Amino acid sequence: MNDDSDTYVEVTHGTWGDRIWESLKGIVIGLVLIPVSIALLSWNEEQAVDRSGALAIATDVVISVPAERVSAANEGKLVHVSGRVSTDDVLADPDFGVEVSAIKLVRSVETYQWLETSSSETRDKFGGGTETVTTYKYSKDWSSGLANSSSFKKPEGHQNPSDTPFQDIHLLAGKVTLGAFELNEAMIEAMDDLQPVPLRQMAAELPDELDGRRALFTGSEIYLGDSPDAPRIGDMRVKFTMVAPADVSVLSRQRGVSFVPYSTPTGDVQLVEYGLKSPEAMVRTAERESAVLTWALRLAGFVLMFMGFKLVFAIIEAIAAFLPPLAWLTGAVLSVAAGILAFVLSTIVIGTAWMAQRPLVATGFVVALIGASVTIWYRRRNKKPPQ
Repeated sequence: MNDDSDTYVEVTHGTWGDRIWESLKGIVIGLVLIPVSIALLSWNEEQAVDRSGALAIATDVVISVPAERVSAANEGKLVHVSGRVSTDDVLADPDFGVEVSAIKLVRSVETYQWLETSSSETRDKFGGGTETVTTYKYSKDWSSGLANSSSFKKPEGHQNPSDTPFQDIHLLAGKVTLGAFELNEAMIEAMDDLQPVPLRQMAAELPDELDGRRALFTGSEIYLGDSPDAPRIGDMRVKFTMVAPADVSVLSRQRGVSFVPYSTPTGDVQLVEYGLKSPEAMVRTAERESAVLTWALRLAGFVLMFMGFKLVFAIIEAIAAFLPPLAWLTGAVLSVAAGILAFVLSTIVIGTAWMAQRPLVATGFVVALIGASVTIWYRRRNKKPPQ
């Protein structure tokens, strides 16, 4: 990051009444977040079971076929194909003249510009009021997109260009083959092993000027401006990456010489993975990814529920804020209470949804639990007292 930066400090004051009013509005938001988190947790368990069921079916019905020949006998079946993907298409950037024979061409654009970051510190005051000190920091740095400097807290002296002539783009080859098969667009999009485009091989063909700016070739990128060593606001640097031919394994439904997702009663299956992988290995990878997603959404549901309870309890903290030490202690206790409630309720929701989605497993678990309880009770009842 460039060290050329400055700051702007703003101090605002709030009354006890303002704090009470904000906490009342927070209750409404909290009462919305709690049922939303419950719905998210329940939906997540349903999706986890559906994904697991679809992958289990895929494991049972998939057949491995050679990439070199498309058999009409496999039409509509879930097939597993491995091999080298390639294309004869040439992808050309419309503005910079970069051309490569690749599966995907990506142009990434960064602009040297002013960026605004802010941090706030709120201090409680006796009587329930607050004093908030907000520090806005302005620094020059490279960033994708373009920050709207007119919305800065202090736009004076921090003006960015109003628009940029070049944006990020990505181009896909129209025909990508895997032996005798052709990948569909979703499969091509899933290929994300991006590698730098060898610009050195085409340096002589790159333009000297674009959009009235000097275009400099720096080896790994194209710089639009006077000097890469002394960038100015509005200068741009453009990088190109591509997806090259590679070994790939796919698991999908055969349709003609291409593929479509394989439909099961609980969802569609279409997997793409780099490397020459067996169908069992691909399914295991998909199961691991599904488990990670399931736990990530469980955590998200818990966090939403925690925030909901915190907002609901905020009115108590706001009332206690008349005496700042009491407000701090009340806030700490309420945070712990919100965490405990969110954890207990999230666990109940997840457990209930899990059992609802797996009735046979849940029934077996309950029967086993009852059996174990009866056995323990019976043994204790008939245990002879020591002589």
